[in-house]
Amino acid sequence: MDQTNKKCLKIGVVMDPIDSINPKKDTSLALMLEAQARGHQVAYLEMKDLFILDGEAKGKLTWVKLFNSQSNWFEIQSQEETSLGDLDVILMRKDPPFDIEFIMSTYILELAEAQGVLVVNKAQSLRDVNEKVFTAWVPQCCPPSILTRSKERLKEFLTKHQKIVVKPTGKMGGQSIFVIAEGDINTNVILEEITRKETEYVQAQAYIPEIEIKGDKRIILINGEPIPYGITRIPSKGDHRGNLAVGAKAEGFKLTDQDLWICRELGPILKDKGLLFVGIDVIGDYLTEINVTSPTGIKEIDHFFSTNCAAEFYSCIEEIVSNSKTKLA
Repeated sequence: MDQTNKKCLKIGVVMDPIDSINPKKDTSLALMLEAQARGHQVAYLEMKDLFILDGEAKGKLTWVKLFNSQSNWFEIQSQEETSLGDLDVILMRKDPPFDIEFIMSTYILELAEAQGVLVVNKAQSLRDVNEKVFTAWVPQCCPPSILTRSKERLKEFLTKHQKIVVKPTGKMGGQSIFVIAEGDINTNVILEEITRKETEYVQAQAYIPEIEIKGDKRIILINGEPIPYGITRIPSKGDHRGNLAVGAKAEGFKLTDQDLWICRELGPILKDKGLLFVGIDVIGDYLTEINVTSPTGIKEIDHFFSTNCAAEFYSCIEEIVSNSKTKLA
């Protein structure tokens, strides 16, 4: 879209408390700063600010001015309680856990969509696409895996693959992820705890040894198309988790042919579901997670390659909004 002719958009960002973020690496702040730089108005909301009144999606908007600062990154301009339909775009950036409260918020956002707002990512797809489980829709890209509550099935899977990674389905940032090797005397207690005595589903995948040396790749896709560069997160010594939140080290890389193939397999599915901003995790040759709730990593990619991932994102958003307004006219 021609920047000189573009419309000023009203953008709401649903996120965790803005005063609690790490401004040095926070992707939500990076997106908000870019929106402001492009002349858009930015409002901040927490989950508690979303509600439905007499069939109308509403919210308490806190309009903010943003700063690229490590000590003072926002300033409140004004607050108002209004229809979410007054906004052009809502970015849903609330971190997991993916629980009933998160689901309730997607119902509010789905009603806002019906009122004409572009919600990123699409509310229904946030419910449909579990970040751990949705890899099953592209099994050709993934390591051997199983979703189950059964301790016995998990033990059979462990026996077959000798070493596995076991994950809860609703957490993030490496929380409650276990690596279990065949013969580990803690196997039973780990499986009992993570399945809560077989009352909760967990995802298990065959262990991919490349994580130890090559790390866990984060790749960003915008409307199904990958940014050509990503970050590799190398686990810290004595840890198996490739998550920056638990101390992994980031390095930049250019996407390989295998990475691009995975993106081609997955991209059309994401685009069809209205998942405009997605971060996928790749270890070795395999897709391991599809992050749709609050993907991170653009600050690190920009740091290594002098890119502007947020600008590419808003070019896509502005085009979608412009096209939708043209159709309505």
